[in-house]
Amino acid sequence: MNIDNLVQNITPELFERLQYGAATGKWPDGTPLSDEQKQQTVQLVMLYQAKVAQSNEQFTIGANGEMVQKTKAQLQKEFNSDNEIARFSEHDL
Repeated sequence: MNIDNLVQNITPELFERLQYGAATGKWPDGTPLSDEQKQQTVQLVMLYQAKVAQSNEQFTIGANGEMVQKTKAQLQKEFNSDNEIARFSEHDL
């Protein structure tokens, strides 16, 4: 299996486990990752983010393998979308 097929077959649940392992150095059940597993887990997370995930996070890995950093204006524009439920001013409260 080539790397593209491997990444395309990662489920969202598996991706969450990989992210957890990369962030904490442990699997969700508490088992520590070896140094080799840590390196491979981080690589898989980065590949998945670059090739599959459509993330709205500030820092991600782009399809070209480089880090993508959104500006403050881009983040504000995303957060000021039609997803607002209500907006209050201090006089309304």
